[in-house]
Amino acid sequence: MLRPDHCLRFRSPPAIACVPVPAPTFIPGLSSIAGPRRQLRGALRPLRARPALLIVRASASMDAAVARAPEMAQREVARALAAEAEARLGPRLLPSAVPADVAEFRNGAGNAVGSLGVRRGAPGSSIDFMMQSSLHCKVPNGAIDITSILIFLNASTDAPHFLMELIQGSPTSIVVVLDLLPRKDLALHPEYLQKYYENTQLDKQRGKIYELPQTRPYLSPSLFVRSAVSPTAISVSIDCGQGGESALEEIIRGQLAMVAKEVLQIWLDNCADSTTEMEETERMCLVKRDNTVRSKSIEVDLTANLPRMFDPDVSSRVIAEIRKAFGVQES
Repeated sequence: MLRPDHCLRFRSPPAIACVPVPAPTFIPGLSSIAGPRRQLRGALRPLRARPALLIVRASASMDAAVARAPEMAQREVARALAAEAEARLGPRLLPSAVPADVAEFRNGAGNAVGSLGVRRGAPGSSIDFMMQSSLHCKVPNGAIDITSILIFLNASTDAPHFLMELIQGSPTSIVVVLDLLPRKDLALHPEYLQKYYENTQLDKQRGKIYELPQTRPYLSPSLFVRSAVSPTAISVSIDCGQGGESALEEIIRGQLAMVAKEVLQIWLDNCADSTTEMEETERMCLVKRDNTVRSKSIEVDLTANLPRMFDPDVSSRVIAEIRKAFGVQES
């Protein structure tokens, strides 16, 4: 979170321990969640001028609060999924080469920490990259936690990408986005819809989450995001109400973990090893669509939101590393 200019003359707060986060991930573009963003806007209002001693003490207290952030159920789910994907993909993934100051990062005020990991696909693999990220930001009335996994395929196949993002804005509610992102227009390519979405019975997994009484459909404020996901996408808000912390954890570790594992398994079985014979014009259209999704994701979300949570040098390093993974140049 950016510090107000009048605070910059005070000594920097002590270093904080890294919040325990899952193997890092980022789902750029899909973390534009209305609820958390409202909380962030309130948290990012400039502070009134105060004596230096008070500000330093407040920062140190916030450091300790972030350092003590508890392990969260959604991170356990993300770690388990990432481990399963890595075990299955094996040598098709190269080791992460993300610099240390991007693999783990924090802001100067000490109230936001994050981590990012990117594993590129090995030569000859259909994997473009696997990206994992986590963000944890303290706000006046609690904390926002975003945990994500994205596995993108390259142009050797037209199979969908894998996406999961979990955004917890309160101890009793969470937004879930889980999907196999289509890479073709489904109306123009009904055989693609049938192969990857109907034959795999993905909609049954969506139904298992939607049938929970605590679940409500979630509509992203971004029309672009809504247009990019599939008709079987799980896009929901799970709200267990006041005092529902344990109920939410039970759902995350139970039904949500089970469904996420099933969706990943469907992707691993039907998409990860896929290769597709395509005409050059068809491949060019695929690449153009992929590049549009990547560019728009960075434009819609990262460049707007990361600088609000982290100091300019930190957010610039993180965004640059994600651009590198996405193969997107700064416009």
